[in-house]
Amino acid sequence: MSVGHGKDNETPCSEVLDNLYTYIDGELEAGNYGVVREHLDGCSPCLEEYGLEEAVKKLVAKHCGCDPVPLDLRDKVLSRLAQARNEQLAKEAGAEPPNTPA
Repeated sequence: MSVGHGKDNETPCSEVLDNLYTYIDGELEAGNYGVVREHLDGCSPCLEEYGLEEAVKKLVAKHCGCDPVPLDLRDKVLSRLAQARNEQLAKEAGAEPPNTPA
C-alpha cells in the first residue's frame, strides 16, 4: 500500500488507514469523508482493510455491546492494530519490522 492505487488517488494509504475507525464510526470531518471514500474506491488493499476492520467492529458490538469496556482497551487495540499494520508495511517493503514490546 502506498500513494495512489486508484485513478487520480493522491491520498497516502497510511493516512486513510489512520482515519479508518473515525470513518467507520461516521465521526470523520465532512471534508475528509469524501477523500477516504474516494481512496477506498480505488485502492483494493485499503478496501480489504476497511472491510476487515468494519467486520471486527460489528462483531465486537454484537457480542460485547452491553459489557462495560475498560477505558484503555480502545487505545490498546488501536495500538496493536497500528503495530501490525506497520509490520505488514515493513514486510511488504522488504524491511525488518522494529522490535516493539507487546
